[in-house]
Amino acid sequence: MFKLKNISGEEVIRRLEKLGFYKVRQRGSHVVLKKQTSEGEIVCVVPLHKELAIGTLRGILRQAKLTIEEFLSCE
Repeated sequence: MFKLKNISGEEVIRRLEKLGFYKVRQRGSHVVLKKQTSEGEIVCVVPLHKELAIGTLRGILRQAKLTIEEFLSCE
C-alpha cells in the first residue's frame, strides 16, 4: 500500500506532465491540465499551493483517472 504525503501544487503539475498532461490555462492560483486518451479528454485542476492537503491530492488523482501507484511511480 502506497501512502500519499503533502506535496506542493507545482510538484503535482510536474508529475502529471510526466504522465502526459499539458497545461491549458491558469486563472489565479489554479492551473488546468488536459490529456487526450482513446476514451476522450481528461481535465483536472491543480491549485498552486505550497502544500496540498491529502484529500485535495486524492481529488486531483480522481479527476486525472490515476491510481496512487501510477502517480508515485513518476517521482
